[in-house]
Amino acid sequence: MDLKERKSFFEKEGYLVVENLLSAAEVETCQAEIHRLHQFAAGQESDAEKERAKITRRHVQHEPFAKDETQGDDLPVLRKAENTRQYSEVFRDLAQHPKLIRVVQELIGTDLLLFRSTLMFKPAFHGSSHGLHQDSAYWPMEPPSLVTVSIALNNATVENGCFKVIPRSHLWGMQSWGHIARQQGAELTDRKEVAEQQMDVPLSAGSALFFHSLMVHGSGPNATSNSRNTALYAYFSPEVRYVPKDGKPGEKTFPVVAGLDGKTELTLVAQT
Repeated sequence: MDLKERKSFFEKEGYLVVENLLSAAEVETCQAEIHRLHQFAAGQESDAEKERAKITRRHVQHEPFAKDETQGDDLPVLRKAENTRQYSEVFRDLAQHPKLIRVVQELIGTDLLLFRSTLMFKPAFHGSSHGLHQDSAYWPMEPPSLVTVSIALNNATVENGCFKVIPRSHLWGMQSWGHIARQQGAELTDRKEVAEQQMDVPLSAGSALFFHSLMVHGSGPNATSNSRNTALYAYFSPEVRYVPKDGKPGEKTFPVVAGLDGKTELTLVAQT
């Protein structure tokens, strides 16, 4: 598809698959960094790495439904790592990868801020299901028009819990979804009419799924002997407002990843 066709498809269906966004060498670099972050989570760092490891441990979440505390190599069974740009140069740079940014700019404009920088892990045999949901149902941003990018860092298959989406569900409007983390074999939703519409999106390592923040999506469990890792980034334009709730701070600073006259960050202040 050319630029116009890709944007038209995204606006109509709510998602877009881009093959081979990363090279095999770039995927290998990401995998090596993921292994290192697992070592940090386990306290297996050198003296020179103490500070980075300490920050890492504040942002990782262990797999809540894992049967074992560690994998076969004594590394922890992790579910995700948030705010990766704070402690990983590899994933900070990946958030501004030229090929990635070019696609996002095609979809929502040249000025881009980064809302989320996350790694999702589907540990071998332990990776739990992620219930169907809309990202914007949990995010304090209006209008709900962010773009999330899910980059496969292993081959993502039905067997190891690849993404599932419901095409055109970004047109449903905001809905309530409850808890996302679910038991290994749990259904992804209690709503039968929604479950019937889900579609698997397998990806080869290095390929990416771009989707609207109102797109209903989730993923099944990993029942295989190999982990499935995903780098997730969410982007938005300056037209999106910060609308904190439940006593959250009235302002928040976001990294600028493209445009905005070369600024490195922008503070959004909630309207009173």
